[in-house]
Amino acid sequence: MRVFTGTAHPALGKKIVNFLGVEPGKVNIMRFKDGEIKVKIEENIRGRDVFIVQPTFPPGDNLLELLLFIDAARRASAERITAVIPYFGYARQDRKDEPRVPISAKLIADLITTAGADRVLTMDLHADQIQGFFNIPVDHLFSAPVMIDYFKKRIDLDNTVIVSPDAGGVKRARYFAKKLGNLPIAIVDKRRKAPNEVEVFFVIGEIKNKRCLIIDDIIDTGGTIIEVSKLLKDKGAYEIYVAATHGVFSGNAVKKLVETPWIEEIVVSDTIPAKGDQSKIKVLSISELLGEAIRRIHNSESVSSLFI
Repeated sequence: MRVFTGTAHPALGKKIVNFLGVEPGKVNIMRFKDGEIKVKIEENIRGRDVFIVQPTFPPGDNLLELLLFIDAARRASAERITAVIPYFGYARQDRKDEPRVPISAKLIADLITTAGADRVLTMDLHADQIQGFFNIPVDHLFSAPVMIDYFKKRIDLDNTVIVSPDAGGVKRARYFAKKLGNLPIAIVDKRRKAPNEVEVFFVIGEIKNKRCLIIDDIIDTGGTIIEVSKLLKDKGAYEIYVAATHGVFSGNAVKKLVETPWIEEIVVSDTIPAKGDQSKIKVLSISELLGEAIRRIHNSESVSSLFI
């Protein structure tokens, strides 16, 4: 087994190889003066089981680097190539929801497969059906076990309500509510006027005088979380926590969230490198979860127990 890490998130790759007790794969990733990327694997991987750790958050260079890395491994005669993509970019464009738009998630899946990946290991896809966009095996992990362990120790669950910020996240909220002791859930009726522009209406469920834990998969600009949390506060919630797998935090999102007084804490995983003021943001590592999945894939063992 050889585990390589791209330039998108070297800290996560280092944690994974430390967990596995292996040396990191040797690679030289260069950029020409015009920004063109060159990937050179600097060791023999013929007949090896190769894992490439590279989240594909913006900019597009991260995705392009992954594709070049996969192609380099294929041409170096690797026995099997697994693309380890903690954050799968373009996952929010998973359907044709208006005229004359691409299904970008499907295109990205095709690019990864065409480059030569034999398998994909990813985490908390924005839409589960993206697994079906691949014609190769996809192992889809969830950060929920790590988050649930943290909140069991962090807050008093007796007076807590799990909140889904939209109807699409109800399944995720139900899972958290069950694992945290069959807690009640509430749903926010959220309607999107335009990309990154949200209008929130009302809450379905009882949240007055309750501690609210908002569960989401991605925090991008932070607009949804701020509006939802404000609505909960206005409806009588006395304490608000937020948990999301992927902290994209575009623009000044971190600053806005940290300065939101009614949010106690925001918990994210390290699928994406942390950025900005972390005074109110707690980052939990999913490196051991990914590392265990890599170990089991390499040893042809079941990884199904890691899916829940």
